[in-house]
Amino acid sequence: MKPTLAFADYAVFIIYFIVVSVYGYTVYRKRKQDEQDAKAYFLAEGNLTWWAIGASLIASNISAEQFIGMSGEGFFLGIAVAAYEWLAAVALIIVAVWFIPVYLKNKIYTMPQFLKTRYNESTALIMAVFWLFLYVFVNLTSILYLGAVAINGLAGGEYLHVIMVGLAVFALFISLGGMKVVAYTDVIQVAVLIIGGLVTSYIALTTVGQYFGVGENAIAGFKVLMKEAPEHFKMIIPKPTATSSQLEIDKYLTFPGLMSYVAGIWIINLNYWGCNQYITQRALGADLQTARTGILFAGMLKLLMPLIVMLPGIAAYVLYTNGHLPQLVGGKDGAYSAVLTFLPTGLKGLSVAALTAAIVASLAGKVNSISTIYTLDIHKKYIQKEAGEKQQVNIGRIAVFAAMLLAVLFTWNDILGIGGVGGFTYIQKYTGFISPGVFAMFFLGMFWKRTTGAAAIVGVILGFALSVLFNEYAPALFGNDTLLYTAYPNGKGAFEIPFHICMGLSFFFTMLVMIIMSFAGPKVNPKAFETEPGMFKVKPQTTVLIVITLLIIVALYVKFW
Repeated sequence: MKPTLAFADYAVFIIYFIVVSVYGYTVYRKRKQDEQDAKAYFLAEGNLTWWAIGASLIASNISAEQFIGMSGEGFFLGIAVAAYEWLAAVALIIVAVWFIPVYLKNKIYTMPQFLKTRYNESTALIMAVFWLFLYVFVNLTSILYLGAVAINGLAGGEYLHVIMVGLAVFALFISLGGMKVVAYTDVIQVAVLIIGGLVTSYIALTTVGQYFGVGENAIAGFKVLMKEAPEHFKMIIPKPTATSSQLEIDKYLTFPGLMSYVAGIWIINLNYWGCNQYITQRALGADLQTARTGILFAGMLKLLMPLIVMLPGIAAYVLYTNGHLPQLVGGKDGAYSAVLTFLPTGLKGLSVAALTAAIVASLAGKVNSISTIYTLDIHKKYIQKEAGEKQQVNIGRIAVFAAMLLAVLFTWNDILGIGGVGGFTYIQKYTGFISPGVFAMFFLGMFWKRTTGAAAIVGVILGFALSVLFNEYAPALFGNDTLLYTAYPNGKGAFEIPFHICMGLSFFFTMLVMIIMSFAGPKVNPKAFETEPGMFKVKPQTTVLIVITLLIIVALYVKFW
């Protein structure tokens, strides 16, 4: 069954496009009249509400790699992949309570500014350049490519480059209006994303119920999934034994059971949500209480995400293994598109709109961050020090255009090989190599006054070097006793350490070296951030949000342990 689009589907998508465009232009006109300075353009400082902050965080976070990639992991692993989303909610609580007060008290606008204020200018410049390359050549390219591939598959498979350019232009239209336009249009984007995603999951479950003779009932369909694929509803992947199949080994390599919770998954989430330009740009658009509420709102929305991005993958697995889904184009990453074939006319258009909303919101968030880092941390400091407010805004817009153009050029013929490994894997692979060092540098910089600038530079370099060592060379050094065996297609074998464990080892040794180096410095670094009494205290209403979120997560883990 080929997922072609009818006139009604195009009509739904066009309505979505018009609503977002008109609303974005309205916000832009108002911002242009009321706010003329650079900080208003880059940060929307003092003007974002808690619901805009929370919605914008989710819209920038959820993109095609989640819809397509996490559905594929749901097909392959099952509910275990939901840990990325549910523990992200816990990470957001940690960021809201302990990280954001540090940023706001010290008036941090960008991540390089944090590094310059806390450590030194060399560290800030190194990381600013690095983040620009990472955001352009890893994040933008993978989102643009995978998003265009997904929508192209629904549109008939002949419009890849047209869709790629269309997504880029749509994101540019939003991004050029500045942070306030990005954040408020994200509210619409996230609404479309959630509604479209929930509709897709509902249709997937009712389809399962229909094929298995329990009626077109979503709850009955979910019970069928649990009955037909019980191994897909276990949060903890068991460690393989000598008699384990290659499939069981591959699952553990992807998500190594309890070790994921000891090591990698916390580093991934805390680094992403706590040391990322997206967080500061949105959270600095409000006072501390508004920022906290917005971040916690995003955390509660994250609890919904597995229902939207993972459940269709499990439904596709059950339908596929029982012969009701004869074709799965592109392996496990084709699971989400396969489910869309069951959507009726009109709802396919809504699903395309949801995918587009996720892609465009993420692209807009990324290029806005690229623009901010380049303009404030590189151009203003090293190229045009006397640039005025209007000049900075214009430079930022040029940076937005240049970043998107580079992303389009590098994805035009899949130069970076994104399609070979899949967008979700591509992002995790290349950001995961630097996450341990970056997170160690930020964590110690915030909460240990003795951390030195030299330790920070060594930490970020060492974290990357250790990631390469543990991922690429340690298997041969450690031998067979401590590592898992996985067979390559050519029949030869290789030993691998699960990726999450590699991140945990890299983080541990990086922290150890940074602490030892810092003990050689002064007892209190002169550039250490100061804290004040009550700085991390939360209000009763904030406590209620935190408790509700944690109780929901505990209940989910008790249910699916």
